[in-house]
Amino acid sequence: MTPLDAIEAPSTAQWDLSEYLNSRRELIDRELERALTRQYPETIFESMQYSLLSAGKRLRSTLCIAGCELIGGSQDIALPTACALEMLHTATLIHDDLPAMDDDDFRRGKASNHKVFGEAIAVLTGDALLSYALEFILLHTKGVPADRLLRVLQTLIHAVGVAGLVGGQVVDIESEGRDDVGLTTLEFIHSRKTASLIVAAVITGSVLAGADEDTVERLSRYAEKVGLAFQIVDDVLDVTATQEQLGKTPHKDEMARKASFPRLLGVDESMRRAHELIDAAKQELARFGEPAVPLLAMADYIGTRTS
Repeated sequence: MTPLDAIEAPSTAQWDLSEYLNSRRELIDRELERALTRQYPETIFESMQYSLLSAGKRLRSTLCIAGCELIGGSQDIALPTACALEMLHTATLIHDDLPAMDDDDFRRGKASNHKVFGEAIAVLTGDALLSYALEFILLHTKGVPADRLLRVLQTLIHAVGVAGLVGGQVVDIESEGRDDVGLTTLEFIHSRKTASLIVAAVITGSVLAGADEDTVERLSRYAEKVGLAFQIVDDVLDVTATQEQLGKTPHKDEMARKASFPRLLGVDESMRRAHELIDAAKQELARFGEPAVPLLAMADYIGTRTS
């Protein structure tokens, strides 16, 4: 009898990832436009729309939907959480770009929020999106048992708190300019600063569909590996890509002497590590067969992206 972990993952070669990503991005963009209508005070709503409705990849929201569909759930029950993930992610980007943080003037190919609306409104915009994301899930999720909804909220709160994004950002700030940051600390930073929201995306989608604990654990391991690979590729692109490709300022990590994978391992070894993580992530999903193809294909995309 073949062990589950030795089963070969299905091929994604004949599957159209581009069409899948484009269709999900269009769906999420439409829902996000409906989610935010301007009210008084208009400035804060204009600021929220400016950043939330910009040209993002919608990767986290797509992972949420794919995680839900893997377990047999519908796109409709995942959609409010998928939109909330984009709100949470956008909030973190707004805060990350602030002068007190990574100090970047550009995001997604246009001026960062604080360059347009000022630092005070940018801080409040991030706060507003964080809170509205959770409220949006409660208001718009239909047909999901209360215990699953509570698990979704707990997962997202954990991901953006001190055990997730905040904790990772703190260690990242404290590591800036230091030459003694090792691989363990670097992976700690990015397993929280980057991977935690990717993990939350996949887990919340599966929880909404009623996944058992074994499946949640397996999907969590998949997403942890994919999330770390995402950041490794991001670090490599910071030193190899142009501003047009990135939509933000390149070489920021190098100029700020931030801890990064290329700085520690070099570009080639960093990419080898990213591909190793992607292969291990895909193996976590082999037992699911054909329904896992979207998540498998997105793992490959994360490992080979150029922007």
